[in-house]
Amino acid sequence: MTDQTGPSAADLAAIKANYAFTDDQRAILDHVERVAREVLHPLQEKMDAEEYWPEDLFAKMGELGLLGITAPIEMGGSGQDEFTQALVSEIVSKWNPAVGLSLGAHDNLCLNNLLRNGSEAQKAKYVPGLCSGEIVGALGLTEPGAGSDALGAMATTAVRDGDEYVLNGSKMFITNGPIANLVLVYAKTDKSKGAKGISAFLVETTAPGFKVAQKLDKMGFRGSPTGELLFTDCRIPAENIIGEENTGVSIVMSGLDLERAMVASMCVGMAERALELALEYAQLREQFGKPIARFQMIQSRLAEIYVDVEAARAMSYRALAACVGLPKGGGGRGEIHKLTAASVHYAAEAFNRAVTSANHIHGGSGYMQDTEINRLYRANKLFEIGAGTSEVRKIIISQELLRG
Repeated sequence: MTDQTGPSAADLAAIKANYAFTDDQRAILDHVERVAREVLHPLQEKMDAEEYWPEDLFAKMGELGLLGITAPIEMGGSGQDEFTQALVSEIVSKWNPAVGLSLGAHDNLCLNNLLRNGSEAQKAKYVPGLCSGEIVGALGLTEPGAGSDALGAMATTAVRDGDEYVLNGSKMFITNGPIANLVLVYAKTDKSKGAKGISAFLVETTAPGFKVAQKLDKMGFRGSPTGELLFTDCRIPAENIIGEENTGVSIVMSGLDLERAMVASMCVGMAERALELALEYAQLREQFGKPIARFQMIQSRLAEIYVDVEAARAMSYRALAACVGLPKGGGGRGEIHKLTAASVHYAAEAFNRAVTSANHIHGGSGYMQDTEINRLYRANKLFEIGAGTSEVRKIIISQELLRG
């Protein structure tokens, strides 16, 4: 006869624990929420209007404990996991999307890759500065002719010359590029091997032959510095290669899996802010003698935004949990590859729907460029074309499904 007593108290506690934060996480998130709201949010308008990045902002974020979430405490970090880092990114992005984007490039794309794949000497040299904000990090993968086909079409090369490598090529749409001190750059070290002939390098931007070709003027996420980087006979020490020659593809793939999961969390934070702004405006704006929040069609939009936010959050958290503790070069495994692509695909589309409805609720004011909802609306498109386009994400998901 089937036991009808149901799950035990211990079972229920375990189930609930999957949706609860630890005391350490809660303390970190409460701190980040306060700092982001009080320090970062007031910078939004000026950053957007002027494509402005405060010169001391990374150092200030370091002082406030927003950097190096996954780095060891003895190196100046917080000693937390990737899930906690994504929660921090979610909150920062909610209150200042431009800062959230630059934080992601610095802490995830650069620092996380270094922590997982760098040598002990490389970590000792660069991690403390990345945690303090003294060093600003970036990732150099995309090129003018290599976007969705970033590996196969990569044209940047690195040739060994004694105790140095000589890099030639360019990287495009590089977040933090104009202000970075350290760029994790991917380059071809063996053209005959195609994507399997790629290596990863740590390039200090003071290296001879490095140049910021241009700072780019964007539609959204304005203020977060984005640029084109040039490498013209750029010489770097041979010791700055990460791992062995021609092993960069595993570093790329592990980084891309985590990047997708992190971007999904950014979508959640920004969609949540769109909901807050829509709720506030709907209760303040009056038409026909009453707040527009009392009209059923507005209520329908608000309900749909809420559902999109919470569904995206659930999928984002599931993907992030799968990414925690990814081993060195451990990305690209079927289930994680599929899950991270699905999480960012859904979260990006959910954010698009949410911010579009929220902007519609704002009516004419939502069309004005200096409003916060307009800044969110202009920013949202990046999530459907950055970190892999929606089409590429669907290809990844379907390929993994068909692979069985």
